[in-house]
Amino acid sequence: MRVLQPKPAPLRIGIDTGGTFTDCVILEGAGVRVLKVFSTPDDPARGIAQGVRDLLGGPDQSAGAGRQIPALEIVHGTTVGTNTLLERKGARMALITTAGFEDLIELGRQNRPRLYDLDVRRDPPLVPRSLRFGVRERTAADGRILQAPSPAELRRLLARLRRSRAESLALCFLFSYANSSNESAVARALRSTGLPLSVSHEILPEFREYERTSTVVVNAYLAPRLGAYLARLASALGAGRRRSGRSAVRISVMQSSGGITTATRAAREPVRTILSGPAGGVAATAGLAHRLGLRQAISFDMGGTSTDVSLIDGAPRTTREVAVGGLPVAVPVLDVHSVGAGGGSLARFDAGGALRVGPESAGAVPGPVCYGRGGTQPTVTDAHLILGRLDAGHFLGSHFRLDLEAAQAACAAFLKDQARRLPTRLLPRTPLDLAHGIVAVANATMERALRVISVERGHDPRDFALVSFGGAGGLHAADLARALGMTRVIVPPNPGAFSALGVLLSDVVKDLSQSVLMPVPGHARGQAFLLTLARRFARLEGAGRAQFRAEGFKGPIEAARRLDLRYAGQSFELGVPFRPGFREAFQREHERAYGYAQPGRRLEIVNLRLRLTIRTPKPDAGSVRAAPPRRHPPRDALLQRKSVWFGGRALDTALYDRARLPPGSTLAGPAVVVEYSSTTVVPPDYAARVDSETNLILTNR
Repeated sequence: MRVLQPKPAPLRIGIDTGGTFTDCVILEGAGVRVLKVFSTPDDPARGIAQGVRDLLGGPDQSAGAGRQIPALEIVHGTTVGTNTLLERKGARMALITTAGFEDLIELGRQNRPRLYDLDVRRDPPLVPRSLRFGVRERTAADGRILQAPSPAELRRLLARLRRSRAESLALCFLFSYANSSNESAVARALRSTGLPLSVSHEILPEFREYERTSTVVVNAYLAPRLGAYLARLASALGAGRRRSGRSAVRISVMQSSGGITTATRAAREPVRTILSGPAGGVAATAGLAHRLGLRQAISFDMGGTSTDVSLIDGAPRTTREVAVGGLPVAVPVLDVHSVGAGGGSLARFDAGGALRVGPESAGAVPGPVCYGRGGTQPTVTDAHLILGRLDAGHFLGSHFRLDLEAAQAACAAFLKDQARRLPTRLLPRTPLDLAHGIVAVANATMERALRVISVERGHDPRDFALVSFGGAGGLHAADLARALGMTRVIVPPNPGAFSALGVLLSDVVKDLSQSVLMPVPGHARGQAFLLTLARRFARLEGAGRAQFRAEGFKGPIEAARRLDLRYAGQSFELGVPFRPGFREAFQREHERAYGYAQPGRRLEIVNLRLRLTIRTPKPDAGSVRAAPPRRHPPRDALLQRKSVWFGGRALDTALYDRARLPPGSTLAGPAVVVEYSSTTVVPPDYAARVDSETNLILTNR
């Protein structure tokens, strides 16, 4: 008798591509294994494939080959969409819209980027006027079809599109969120072109024509590029190879909203991935805060090219009011604020002689000078090496040695070159002075970013813990916490790959929405109205569940229903959960957000929002208990003592190996804690301890 063995779960690898390093994480029991490889900006797929091969055990193994791995899932946070948008290197695309509204994408809103600049110039739209095509059709605001496009109109449109040499198409008709009949009819005709097609009622069936059009245009602009990239990645990882009748490798992609989706859907709707990279770090921070019992935390992710910060007050905040490269995008994204300050940020002096750091970055190629890959201009990483905070022999687990002499020589040459155009009195006198200045300027930039998401939004940063990660985060976290009055810094294990871990542990998420613009009746008709809304939500949920089945996702599905509400006559709305007391919940939220409420005023439901979630497997981290303190840090964790600069003084500083610090260990600053993926600085006025989950907790003494 043949006994059928249960199929083992797929091996899952989290990938986060950054400007300098590509981080790879694989779960092993309750722990993780981490690998960092240099990114390959010319084709990020190459760096990812190399990292996966190395992580699985050898340069000659393709993903999953050479080992008895029944299936492999790559969960990927990508910056391809973001970079394509910021660099304006997307596809040549055409916009098809309602006749007479071809210029809506250029007119936009009346908002001015700089209020008092009389000579302000907007960036040109992604689609030029010559590639915008109007169709004679009209749908009324209530969904009535006033004019349907004629067959002759569609034939003329197709002929013009074939002559346009467009690589991608965006389709957005007036009021198609209320009735998609006209848009669907034109979409059927356009699919005969074989070009990628972005349709507004499929991507964003919501009102506000400009934001909806902009979102669809961005999607069409990115679709060919992200689709080609994911196809190259699938080929490099062997996702096309079959084993036992099915693909050996599955690729999932992190969405900007904090959940993962299939590569196929990401290629079709790339606008949902424009903040894919930072989303992983926020998701990981939220999970860590939950395990530690923290309601309030700020994520601080400092990588090679940028710093991303986000505030968590009970849960990460999601917004639909985001602009990337000046282009509004109305799909849900985690509320992340980014600044161009990272380990690879380049130092320069402006025309007035002020020292600036970033936003330009050395990236992975050539990288900081101390990497020895051709860099010549000083960076933040070079500054830390000169100050002794980075140790030349303990970088990337001692597998990569930093070149201190090259960093010092580059700083000296940089100052000499600047002296030719600036008065000497404006310049630092030595490479050491320049290094101090670079770190101070980078700190000021990141402090402003932290204030944007906290102080400027009515939150006191002193109430929050700073969760620091990214390859360079631990070098700056204590200084920033001190400046903001924050009492605790948490550095998780493997901080340099924390975002990749967040990507790996994220759940499968699908966000659906529908504009309804319905007045809310009085309480007398409340029950019937709730049933009407429930039926609308049920239709949305049915469509989402069908999409999950088509994409191959299985497992229990959790549904979260929300309403976007406003007082009648208002321009903007607030979201509250859909439940019998939603009216009262809106009044409380309005009071919290704006300082007042008007319970007697008529309400209007603007949008229905539905989030469907399938939970992914996660390691059991165990219960969080306070680790018993040790009287002294373990002696075998001490690597050496060295001179490190703090506040203009060189202090004798202990250098510790984090891997040898067991739970309960305590350290008094000054100290430097090194590990494979990052380095953490404990200043003289700080102490550090290791908790039961091996997080490093820094507190001001």
